[in-house]
Amino acid sequence: NHERGVMDDMFLSPTKRLVPMLLVSLGLVLGACSNSASNQEGNNKTGNSKNSIEIAFRDFGSGSVGLKEWLNAVKEEFEQQHSDVSVRFVPIQASEGDFFAKLALMVKNEQTAPDIVTEDTFMINSDAAAGNIDPLDKYIEQWDDWKNFNDRVKQGVTAVDGKVYGIPYSTDTRGLWYNVNIFRKAGLPVPWNPKSWDDVLEAAKTIKEKVPGVVPFWANSGKATGEATSMQTFEMLLYGTEDTLYNFDTKKWIVKSQGFLDSLEFIHQIYSNDLGPELSQVLTGKAGDIVQTELMPKEKVGIVLNGNWVPGVWREGGPSPWPEGTEVYKLTAMPTQHGQDPGFTSMSGGWALSIPSKADNKDLAWEFIKLATSEKYNKLYVLKQGDLTPRLDVAEDPEVLNAPGSVTKEAASFIKFTHFRPGVDKYPAVSTAIQAAVEAVATGSLSPKEAMEQYAREVTRVVGKENVEVRK
Repeated sequence: NHERGVMDDMFLSPTKRLVPMLLVSLGLVLGACSNSASNQEGNNKTGNSKNSIEIAFRDFGSGSVGLKEWLNAVKEEFEQQHSDVSVRFVPIQASEGDFFAKLALMVKNEQTAPDIVTEDTFMINSDAAAGNIDPLDKYIEQWDDWKNFNDRVKQGVTAVDGKVYGIPYSTDTRGLWYNVNIFRKAGLPVPWNPKSWDDVLEAAKTIKEKVPGVVPFWANSGKATGEATSMQTFEMLLYGTEDTLYNFDTKKWIVKSQGFLDSLEFIHQIYSNDLGPELSQVLTGKAGDIVQTELMPKEKVGIVLNGNWVPGVWREGGPSPWPEGTEVYKLTAMPTQHGQDPGFTSMSGGWALSIPSKADNKDLAWEFIKLATSEKYNKLYVLKQGDLTPRLDVAEDPEVLNAPGSVTKEAASFIKFTHFRPGVDKYPAVSTAIQAAVEAVATGSLSPKEAMEQYAREVTRVVGKENVEVRK
């Protein structure tokens, strides 16, 4: 599903998005690979040489084509500027859970630690607390370009100790993609602007009745899709209720609430009424590819709960070229549960470049990060990958705002009502418990209430009884 040949030859085999006008997210994180891959990485470690740097990233297949083009372009200029330095890439193909677990082992070992890693900002606090990545404040203090990054995005790379642990290169928002042709066949309004969850469910039911042979509603629903299930499915629902995951006043996790139960009930409604995809399609780590490169281009899905980055795979030269994709699928805001203020909701994340604590060539790594996140190369990344930019200057660039097939303007408009995942170090473990609860409801193995009880027990076990609360 991704480019082969010359492109792949430039990468080592693995051992292995705010702002008044931001641009689109990427799905990168530091991660892991198979055991055999990890052994290969250990044997191939070249970072001990002061004349090379290694950059590890999660390879999402078709979803990483733009990312690779960006990294290759930066590599070419960097090696021209540093004629005695070679840049090596370590793409890691693995499920999210395997990626995080094995990358943690990689960065803790001086023999295998890369010099740069791509960091999902929700991992910043836990990786900083574990001593896996270095603070970058000593570099930033002498870097005038930092003022060009959006302050809200900067918060996502700042740990609880107040130090900055990564330089962001993307952010994102999420909403509902809907197929205008399917909607017209179903007699549904175009443009579509749902005002409540009931509107969304009724549209899905109408599609099922009037347009057979298509999936009425798609949302990531399994453990295999990791954070995509936690954030862009469950939390897109939860943060549209009156409840949240974490109480910052009491510093406790909310393990039971009406909003939590209602969010799981929405998922139950989708699957119990046969409004969702086949479980074999959505419970796999390839679910993202399935919906973006297969179902949507074939117009086999009516509504998709997903991010603004989707058209990135449809661009010319991309993994699934479809020039008319954003004419067929339109992006609209996700409504709050009952249409209560502010009326709509979204979730935003982001990705950053960080330096592992055991990296060999930290100063060189910083020089690469500065170049990669510069205005020139962040603009290139955004245009190639389809993510929203964390930079104020790129966010206002006419070429970015008016790029063919772009939904930047629509996606950026969601920022005014967006939410962020709790920036506390236990969030990754809590996220895993969310994924298990969602999958249990989607498969019908647990009722929404039973799944919430399971979640409460697991989170209590992880964070301690004194750090949880029940909201009546």
